[in-house]
This record gives sequence, structure tokens and C-alpha cells, in this order.
Amino acid sequence: MEQTLIIGLAQAPAKRGDIKANLRTHLMHVEQSSQLGANLVVFPELSLTGYELDLADELAFDLSTPAINALSSAATAHNITIIAGCPLAVPDSKPHIAAVICFPNGEIEFYSKQYLHDGEGTYCAAGKTNYVLNINNKCIALAVCADFTEPEHAQGAADNKADLYLVSALISPTGFTPDANILSGIARNHAFPVLLCNHISKTGGWDTCGKNSAWNAQGELAGTSDNAQQGLLICTMSKNHLSAQFHSLQESGY
Repeated sequence: MEQTLIIGLAQAPAKRGDIKANLRTHLMHVEQSSQLGANLVVFPELSLTGYELDLADELAFDLSTPAINALSSAATAHNITIIAGCPLAVPDSKPHIAAVICFPNGEIEFYSKQYLHDGEGTYCAAGKTNYVLNINNKCIALAVCADFTEPEHAQGAADNKADLYLVSALISPTGFTPDANILSGIARNHAFPVLLCNHISKTGGWDTCGKNSAWNAQGELAGTSDNAQQGLLICTMSKNHLSAQFHSLQESGY
């Protein structure tokens, strides 16, 4: 029997360098995603610190970082996989712009962004390895922001026989339309759905615009939040269908 995959794309505010506050926000979105039946919840690029490159070295995460332990515990408690953004400490190197992946069974993995924007190399180093994860018999390829602007990255996902291309990003209001066109083209060219998770806060000096979105395997927009409110775009994917619905989340004093 064909398994359905449900993914929550979080529109979560980020406070500059405030890991504790950002973690609280993550945990609220994790809980709501679980209540809405999600198998996976995804956050934007560097979501746990904000997109604050000048703080990346100081705040770089490793497996002993308390926030990672808290997310891992939440993944287990809610039986959900969590993908969150963080700077990653790397021996004898600048930190990486990374995603931490916490599985319900307690396993923790990292993916490091491979293609850096102009200026990011001043503070961070690039990763070198593609990453996929499997949930409900679906192979999910993970991209962090500028990764999707390089055709080699999406081609790598196709070579890995990905069923879905998942993008954790920071996209500005002026950049959204051209980037959405790229993402739609990736879906159409490789015949797999593409999901985008974007920031809603001003972070690292950048204005952002939310608008978490899902494109089907034909490159058509299957759903979008079309807003920059706090909440979740819940995407439901089966073999021949993709749908998405936005659910707002009360700020709960954030």
C-alpha cells in the first residue's frame, strides 16, 4: 500500500543569536506539526540562531549542544523527524551553514550547505556531500538556500533517485519571484515535487517574506502560505498527488 508523507514547513520567527528563545519557537512548531499528523517538520536556514553569519563561529553547534539534545528528545516524544538550521562546528575549519536532522529513533545527522552566497565564505566554509533521508519509503533530498541555484545540486538529487527536493532557505521579497521560478523549473525538469521553507523575520540584515510553497512534479504551484505569518504549511504527498494547507500558530508570548 502506498504511504502518504506529511511535511510541515515552519514559518518561525528568529531572534538574533538567542538560541533559547528560538528553540522554544521550534518546539511549538514541532508540537503543532505532530498534532497535524506530520511525519517531518522543517525550519528555515540557520533557524536556531537566525541568519547571523558574524555569530556563526561563536555559536557553532556540535552533538553536545543542548538545543540539539532538546530537538532530538522532541523528535522521539512526538514521533516526528525534525530538520532545523544551525552553524556547525568543523575541526580545523570555519563553521558550516548546516541543517541538523533529528530522527524519532534518537539518531542525529547533519547536512552542510555546499554552495555559498557571496559573503558567506568570509565566515563559513562549504560542505562537500549531498544528503538524502528516507521517510515512509520516500527519498528526500535536502538543499540549503543557494544549493538550489546550482543545477548540479538538483541533478545530484535526481541521480540519488529522490522523490522530493526539500529546500531550507532565506529568501527576500525581491528575490522570491525569480527563486520561485528556479524552484518550479527544478520540479518540472526532474519530475519531483519541490518544497520551500523560508524565514519570516528580518534576520542578518535581510528582509524576508515567508510564502512557504510546494510545487508538484509538473512544476505547478500546489500550495503556498502566501503570507509571512507564524505557522505551518502542511504538505501532503502521495505518489500522484501533492496538496498544501497553511495553519497559523499563535505567538504564545514569543
